[in-house]
Amino acid sequence: MNKKICIVYTHHKLGDLIWQLPYIKAISQHHNEKIDLIVRKKTQAQNILKDLNHINKVYYNEFRKGLFYWLDVFKLINIFKAEKYEFVYILDKVNKPAIAAKIAKIKNIIGPGLGNQKKWLTTQNHLNEEDWKLSYSEQSQKLLKINSINLEDKFPNLEINIERLKKDNADLLIEGKKIAFGVDSFEDYKMWYEEDFIKLADLLHEKKLFDYIYLICGPDKSYVAKKIIMDSNKQYFIDCSGKDLQGIILAIKNSNFYVGNNSGPLNMSAALGVKTFGLIANDPASELKFSKIRPITPIDYKDNVWNRDRTGMKKLKPDNVFEQIIKNL
Repeated sequence: MNKKICIVYTHHKLGDLIWQLPYIKAISQHHNEKIDLIVRKKTQAQNILKDLNHINKVYYNEFRKGLFYWLDVFKLINIFKAEKYEFVYILDKVNKPAIAAKIAKIKNIIGPGLGNQKKWLTTQNHLNEEDWKLSYSEQSQKLLKINSINLEDKFPNLEINIERLKKDNADLLIEGKKIAFGVDSFEDYKMWYEEDFIKLADLLHEKKLFDYIYLICGPDKSYVAKKIIMDSNKQYFIDCSGKDLQGIILAIKNSNFYVGNNSGPLNMSAALGVKTFGLIANDPASELKFSKIRPITPIDYKDNVWNRDRTGMKKLKPDNVFEQIIKNL
């Protein structure tokens, strides 16, 4: 009988899940088995990860707090018991999946063991208190190392069958050279200003680097794409704010390069193998060291500093961004 393996990751951001892809693959390769994955529905993992050969099933669980805490634990217990997993790996420090695995009598429960989580694990290989300071990627790297799991590649790689995305997105398959601008972010303070995207487009258009620009943003930030189109009075922008994640992926894969704010689509673009430039002024560029994103920062930029004021993005000048793109194309 083949070993059944489950990996749980509880963060809700798409970018955070993408950063965990190398570690998910490494665990699969270590056991020489496909794995099941339990993540939040907001990640849309069932859509974006369905073409990865090392992933079998993707379950959704919301990992809520308060009144719903134990309802979500009960749901996890039912999944663990029904699937009869031999191994459950937890890629963050949350207690809930560890408690559920213990109640479900899983033989091997492996996680970072930070805080109270270590009480519920079956392994004595834990991260130490100093490891709280590490990034999520670095914590997962150490988790694999202390459990003798080889990691061949630290960079996320996302394989997508583009043909299945074309059916409902024929309007994106327009003739000509395309690039993509990622114009929103989950955190507003990471967003470059609309007028700066317009200026950058003007500079790139003078160099004849595109015929059309996909404006990548979620429906809740559709006003950003609409403002860029209205204020620019240009016909080469394509508003993708009404597209679902499959449409966004198709637009990105059809682009010669991607320029955008620090967000999920930025991380996804790099994982899809598209040349990707990240606009970084208010958060640490060093966080991108385990991705293929090329960070573009202000001239006087200081790393490892957080600034929650969006006006800090004004330090990133369109002329400088343009020069960095041209230099790295």
